[in-house]
Amino acid sequence: MTASDVPTNGVADPRPPLILASASPRRRDLLARLGVVADGVAPADIDESPLPGELPRAHAVRLAAAKARAAAAIAPGALILAGDTVVGAGRRILPKAEDEATARACLALLSGRRHRVFSAVALLYPDGTLREALSETIVRFKRLSDAEIDAYIAGGEWHGKAGGYAIQGAAEGFCGWLAGSHSGVVGLPLFETRRLLQAAGVPLA
Repeated sequence: MTASDVPTNGVADPRPPLILASASPRRRDLLARLGVVADGVAPADIDESPLPGELPRAHAVRLAAAKARAAAAIAPGALILAGDTVVGAGRRILPKAEDEATARACLALLSGRRHRVFSAVALLYPDGTLREALSETIVRFKRLSDAEIDAYIAGGEWHGKAGGYAIQGAAEGFCGWLAGSHSGVVGLPLFETRRLLQAAGVPLA
């Protein structure tokens, strides 16, 4: 997306266009639950590597803000909504699984234990004001057998997912207990997102 692709709302609607700094269909679907359809998308290509000693919570917040700022450079004058979801096991940041070995290692680590999912949201205004919110969810997985891990890996839904799983898919059957935001684990915490958009004057359902 380029700046010229950013839609305008016309003279009758002075609100800046809302741009989602993500190409994720999951985030678009979650946003639609609030009755909101972004005027455009501007996927932010940033380095998502953790900083030395960075903890999962701080990592999620930093990346959400960085994505918002990167998208603002593509779509100046827009209201930018960005998010980032990080799975943490203790102080450890679990990677986004891009291969079977990584997904398998993540599932083995999460098997039979609790972990935390940090889902940060950043809303960047056209004047540079940044509003942020964070959802923290505790998830407990059942103990996974080798056969269960093999079957999940074969299904392929782990690809590109933080921690090697998608809670909205078959992995929900591994979740014995969850405290916090289910939508946050999926990728966009709706309670926090709603509050940020409402404060910005974005019409909601």
